[in-house]
Amino acid sequence: MSDAGQPPRIVVLGGINIDLVAMTPRFPAAGETVVGRQFLTYGGGKGANQAVAARRMGAQVSMVGRVGDDIFAGQALKALVESGVDVSSVGVTPSTSTGIAIITIDDSAQNQIIQVLGANDTCGQEEEDRVIGLLDGAYALLLQLEVSVDLSLRCAQAAKERGVRVILDPSPVRPLPEAFYHCTDIITPNETDAQALVGTPVTDRASAERTAETLLQRGVGAAIVTLGPQGSCYASAAGGGFVPAIKVDAIDSVGAGDAFNGALAAALGEGHDLSQAVQIASAAGALSVTRSGAQDSMPARSEVDALPRSGSGG
Repeated sequence: MSDAGQPPRIVVLGGINIDLVAMTPRFPAAGETVVGRQFLTYGGGKGANQAVAARRMGAQVSMVGRVGDDIFAGQALKALVESGVDVSSVGVTPSTSTGIAIITIDDSAQNQIIQVLGANDTCGQEEEDRVIGLLDGAYALLLQLEVSVDLSLRCAQAAKERGVRVILDPSPVRPLPEAFYHCTDIITPNETDAQALVGTPVTDRASAERTAETLLQRGVGAAIVTLGPQGSCYASAAGGGFVPAIKVDAIDSVGAGDAFNGALAAALGEGHDLSQAVQIASAAGALSVTRSGAQDSMPARSEVDALPRSGSGG
């Protein structure tokens, strides 16, 4: 928890992208051309999205990552700066593209994404040093897997040694070494990533609860499995629960998980327990799908507080 009266300070190591978004009635089949309705560009990247989400929830946020030296770098950094995120620890990789996500969104608000990691894939020792330099006094380190697993693991271990909470969104999903589970305080896979991690289908509350327990057995402090419109299951040594999804009119699901993670970190840093924090995070995720874009869809704290939400189920 942060010092009394002070917003929690959160460090984010992760991807910084520009999202190239096409809105289409439906996804094309192989070899098919479908005429889309609209094309948009947004600041994106799971790390950057989560940084913006946590900042809009009231946390102080420092972003660690890299952009390229192309035309997209300035746009990506501008989006973070305008949201109040500290980007002084973001580096530039010459002769490399900024991370790009090519996203299509259909009329049911589902999405398909092709990601080009670009400069994100060049993060290394410099970023590790920057993360370590920011950990003193931080509440949490937010990680995803848009930078290398080895780098993320080293930073997680450094945070753990310093008593800083580690929150891992294991996406885009990759195999995790056993040591990563043991230095992760909270892991937050969606149903697709959870299935890839444990090797069994995750389709409903019961299977999500089993998966959360499996992840606990691997060594994490707590596991939260998100199921989109079905809700979220969480488990920890102190017990578990289920938070139903808030019913909203979804138009774009891109960034919903990032809104969830950023809000979760901010809520925990304010002193909310896991059940309360999952409810707050679920509200943030629900609001994010009611508007287009990734970072642009991250809700403000006042919006989250104003949204009625259900209590945790047993």
